[in-house]
Amino acid sequence: MQALYQLDIQGPDLLERLDEFYIEQDCDDFVRKLASDWTKGTWENLAQCDELIVASTIKWQLSRLSLVDKSILRLAVYQLKFCPDIPPKVAINEAIELAKKFSTTQSSAFVNGVLDAVLKKVSKMPKV
Repeated sequence: MQALYQLDIQGPDLLERLDEFYIEQDCDDFVRKLASDWTKGTWENLAQCDELIVASTIKWQLSRLSLVDKSILRLAVYQLKFCPDIPPKVAINEAIELAKKFSTTQSSAFVNGVLDAVLKKVSKMPKV
């Protein structure tokens, strides 16, 4: 989520230095690789993720979302749509926890509502 936030601010050039970002986070190699894969996958599928977010929010444009909430939603939507090995409830719960930790007090409920709507849409789509 933090790397996606940085990509949103600094742009795609950060992808070249993503490994440096994860080394600074003091996590093991497995976690670094997983985070890197999710970040790159989300960024590569950003248009599809953003489309699902916009389609699942009522009267909210993507530009109105806080950068933190947008990053949380993008990651969770990527996981819901492109990571069949992650149970949907786990992806949603982790996104809610990120919102509680990094965003406002109202964000966790907002994230939950948006992701529930996204899950309904994704469940109806053919598997990738």
